[in-house]
Amino acid sequence: EKMNRLAYLLLLVSLLLNASLLAQASLQVRVQDESGQQLSGVEVYLEETKQILETDQEGKVELDDLEVQTYNLTFFAQGYTTHSEAFQLKKGLNQFDIRLVALSLDLSTVMVESEKETYSLVQLRNVEGTAIYAAKKSEVIDLEQVLGNKTTNNAREVYRGVAGLNIWENDGAGLQLAIGARGLDPNRTSNFNTRQNGYDISADALGYPESYYTPPTQALERIEIVRGAASLQYGTQFGGLLNFVLKQAPDEDGVEIESENSVGSFGLFSTFNSVGFRKGGLNVLGFYQYKQGDGWRPNSQFDQTTAYGRIGYDFSDRFNIGLEFTHMNYLAQQPGGLVDFEFQQDPLQSKRARNWFKVNWNLAALDLNYRFSDRTRLNVRNFLLMADRSALGELGPINRPDPERERDLLVGQYDNFGSEARLIHRYNLASNMATFLVGARYYEGLTRNQQGDANDGAGPDFAFLNPNDLEKSDYEFPSRNVSVFAENLFNIGSRLTITPGARFEYIRTASDGFFKRRVFSGGQVIFEEKIEDARINERSFVLLGLGLGYKVRPEVEAYFNFSQNYRSINFSDLAVVNPNLEVDSLLTDENGFNLDLGIRGFLSKRRIRIDLSAFYLRYNDRIGISEIIVPDPQVVERAVAYRTNIGDARILGIEAYAEANILRFINRFSNNLGLTAYLNLSLLHGEYLSGRSEFIGNDVELIPPLTVKTGLTAKVYDFRLNFLYTYVREHFSDATNALQVANATRGLIPSYQVMDLSASYEWKWFRLQTGINNLADTSYFTRRATGYPGPGIIPASPRSFYVALRVRFAN
Repeated sequence: EKMNRLAYLLLLVSLLLNASLLAQASLQVRVQDESGQQLSGVEVYLEETKQILETDQEGKVELDDLEVQTYNLTFFAQGYTTHSEAFQLKKGLNQFDIRLVALSLDLSTVMVESEKETYSLVQLRNVEGTAIYAAKKSEVIDLEQVLGNKTTNNAREVYRGVAGLNIWENDGAGLQLAIGARGLDPNRTSNFNTRQNGYDISADALGYPESYYTPPTQALERIEIVRGAASLQYGTQFGGLLNFVLKQAPDEDGVEIESENSVGSFGLFSTFNSVGFRKGGLNVLGFYQYKQGDGWRPNSQFDQTTAYGRIGYDFSDRFNIGLEFTHMNYLAQQPGGLVDFEFQQDPLQSKRARNWFKVNWNLAALDLNYRFSDRTRLNVRNFLLMADRSALGELGPINRPDPERERDLLVGQYDNFGSEARLIHRYNLASNMATFLVGARYYEGLTRNQQGDANDGAGPDFAFLNPNDLEKSDYEFPSRNVSVFAENLFNIGSRLTITPGARFEYIRTASDGFFKRRVFSGGQVIFEEKIEDARINERSFVLLGLGLGYKVRPEVEAYFNFSQNYRSINFSDLAVVNPNLEVDSLLTDENGFNLDLGIRGFLSKRRIRIDLSAFYLRYNDRIGISEIIVPDPQVVERAVAYRTNIGDARILGIEAYAEANILRFINRFSNNLGLTAYLNLSLLHGEYLSGRSEFIGNDVELIPPLTVKTGLTAKVYDFRLNFLYTYVREHFSDATNALQVANATRGLIPSYQVMDLSASYEWKWFRLQTGINNLADTSYFTRRATGYPGPGIIPASPRSFYVALRVRFAN
């Protein structure tokens, strides 16, 4: 009898399973334009499961294992109207055809809004606006989904999903961003081509590519990062592209107002306020941020102001124009660095009370877009920079007390203009869609660097004692750049893409000025020599690149990219007199290439997103820090850091990012509940292959061999929680691989681990956010500085908290 019951039960289960299987359906939709041409690359959003798919080269999209019911799909394609349709499925295969109507709307932003329901980090599409990103390693950070300390632009949290980054933590306020990748110097993000809304924001793209200005994180819609392969379209830098995309005016007529006010540890206060408006073709956006704090060490107070305004007008569905202006200034006291034993004793102490830093940044840009047809678009960007920065204080070795003498003052002024035009055209080639991009860039800059004595006081008095006869140096650095670039995206069948490209560069850099050699005895100048110096350096070259992409599956792509890189020497380095650093007067430009091989996409029905890649970076004539012996009036002679061409370097690495939506493994995705686990892992190794014999075989500096960032993000209705764990293994700060030196400007960066916790709750117009950074109150440092903000060890921030309240209103 028991056997009979078991048999009946098995039969019932079998019938139920068969009925379930018979009830399964699949959906195939073919998307065409009005003429019947198949449309590839169309984003398809499935409302019921929140999936986003993309049509293949035959214009088809397929979904399997669906229930027999009605499904609502929305189709997005650049240059076409949005199309929504309900499909009633029957058992088996259901095939439909739809046609999209041409229109001049760019609906990529709608895709982003849908995508961020699931993942906060995605890659750029093959074609975005007037740029080609096919087969390039890229990341897009959606700032609305980032849960972290945006008040202080906490880079650990903001860039948690970008593998391979080395982040310097210079201050606890986020006044400057300092990130590098693959062994590149993080100092003021100088190895990336740093842009805002597509135009340059660094001091001088050629001779001084350092970014003193970083947009407030609250003002950003997203951050776009393209690795070294960006050299063909955006400049020659080894690091690639870092583009801050600011929020725009509302999509529809009306007003949008946002205000976010924050308080935190160590006297932190911040207010961010923005207003957006749209009426017909007119659109306006502006924001204002003010931030101040005492800093977590003595002598580290700061205050910062940032303001931005943009006015745009859509003259028609083909032509629009936008004018924007950004102003930022800040004043910060700098507590200086520490030597190793002082850091071990008390990382909170400060040995400099008279060091100050001031920045004044003004950016203007004019952007024009014209659509000749549904397949051809033109973009022209013009930008202007008028800025200056001043550094005041005692630059002497940190292992000696402040002598209370006249302070050193460095003043830099930057006046730059650039214009960049891009034309993109889509065309049919052998029944496949191809995309051609051509562009040109003209850039002209003028940098002036002055260095001399200031008073012996303690306040922020940025005035030279002898402005007409400076004690150190006075230089002008004019620069000019003309470049032409082209890329073509070929689609071979439905799976393979090939993207060759080339860039021609003409660079002219020059210097004109003087520096002084001075000999001291007993604190008095006993010899002084003024040396006039004028140089011109012109060069031209071609950079080549090639990208290959292959769709292993509809949502999984293997990619390969090769791109050459180039970096001109920083002439302004030669004009700074620093007792902790000597610069080789025979510095030469750097060159090399990036090579990426990886696989990325979605697995397990979009439950998991991965981007796993290996890279090879060849860096020829790499400029780095070694050591040289110089005379010293107190101890006869001493060793100081020496900036020179170390030699050729090879950097290898694996960069991996994985993000899993855990609830999708156990239940259907819900907008109200979410649990996401993420892992960011990089394994790097760099080695000097040639150069001076004492460096061959040494590890390349600034490369953590292991970096891990992992954590969890949870969502319960309108409550969100994020935990982040960061581990960085010890690495060297200079090419000599020194473990420790007396003035702490060179040496080992010890391993460290940091934890961050953030939470937010939204209710109607309000969002309350809070968090704790450095949860375990770990003492660590990420940088040894040879000059400002040191010299010496720059300790990282201890445990701190913040609370922020945002109010957002839109009608």
